[in-house]
Amino acid sequence: MIKMKDITKFYSSGFIKTFVLRDINLDVEEGEFLTIMGPSGAGKSTLLHILGMLDTPSSGEYYFHGEKAHKLNERHLSELHKNYIGFVFQSYHLLDDLTVYENLETPLLYKKVKGSERKGKVCDMLDTFQIVAKKSLFPNQLSGGQQQKVAVARALITNPKLILADEPTGNLNSQEGKEVMKLLKELNKNGTTIIQVTHSKEKAAYGDRIINLLDGWIVDEKSAK
Repeated sequence: MIKMKDITKFYSSGFIKTFVLRDINLDVEEGEFLTIMGPSGAGKSTLLHILGMLDTPSSGEYYFHGEKAHKLNERHLSELHKNYIGFVFQSYHLLDDLTVYENLETPLLYKKVKGSERKGKVCDMLDTFQIVAKKSLFPNQLSGGQQQKVAVARALITNPKLILADEPTGNLNSQEGKEVMKLLKELNKNGTTIIQVTHSKEKAAYGDRIINLLDGWIVDEKSAK
């Protein structure tokens, strides 16, 4: 599904280059559950953004289903985002002027899902995440944990082939966190590829494989079992 060859990311300031990722070589099989770990500043979120085609590498090659993702135009990237990928961001990225219901409905509108089917899918997610009572509220009326639930629900609502999750349980209490991880594990069992960033060894254990980043390098790779 994913193949990265010598991916490097740096930012230039005058003659100085600040490297965030260095010579990343990574293969991800379809249906895999991969965890990215490492200390703050290791390059985890940058790698996730490049995997999700929200950012571009400074050098190297990235293949997504055999296509050169680093060469695709905006329209093609938009189609991939719409049809293949679900994102769970650490900072939620909910639309402030839309209600919980409307935030969940938005990805379905982009995919031109019919009205009755949209309503059914949104209601299912509201029920699954126990946020039915919050459906008419706006993001700024929700707690951090509630916003995180909505963000996860929105990522899952289109049944994406790939879920990219940056600390998906970071703002949830321990019980809510376990429920979200069990849901991700269930989706993975049904064929969804999942790549998560986490600091938690407990959350990492839900996956198949762990890669550790340090100062932009992959320094370790091991089974999560």
